[in-house]
Amino acid sequence: MRNGVLAVALFWLSGAAMAAIEIDVLARTCNNCHGVGGVSVGTSMPSIGGLPREYLSTVMKQWKYDERGAATMNRIVKGFSDDEIDALAVYFSKKRWVPVPQSVSASLLAKGKDAISENCEDCHGLTGSDPDEDAPKINGQWAKYMQLELEKYRDDGFKMPHRKMKKTARKMKQADVPAAAHYYGAQSK
Repeated sequence: MRNGVLAVALFWLSGAAMAAIEIDVLARTCNNCHGVGGVSVGTSMPSIGGLPREYLSTVMKQWKYDERGAATMNRIVKGFSDDEIDALAVYFSKKRWVPVPQSVSASLLAKGKDAISENCEDCHGLTGSDPDEDAPKINGQWAKYMQLELEKYRDDGFKMPHRKMKKTARKMKQADVPAAAHYYGAQSK
């Protein structure tokens, strides 16, 4: 009896250890695009380390269930179970948010500040580092990536489920889109 209990306990412990290893291995596949620890080095690829767990889980499931358009992510996450998606969201949410240093001219920074005060500040905050609960940090996120995302929200033909973001992006002037993206991208804190 004792050996049977010991065998069951060892089996259970090995399963838990394997699950942890699998998430670590699964998370490494994300590093190819999103960078080690979720800190992207590609201007059109977002950093994901340190973003809220619920935000990451929601967005990945939106891709999985074709509720949100994407060039590649919808195909990638289709192979993940919801539990794996949730585990990846926990894994990356525990990483440190690392703003990527980006230079921007003083005139574009001023134009961006005006654009975000009219359109973005209520949800994302003045610097993008203190967003509302359902919004991600965007301070130091790649400006090119943010501009591409804003363009998706502005496009009626692109599937983006966040209604408030769609409404806000669509009322922005075209020239405000890059200005807002560069403003938030230049924020290091």
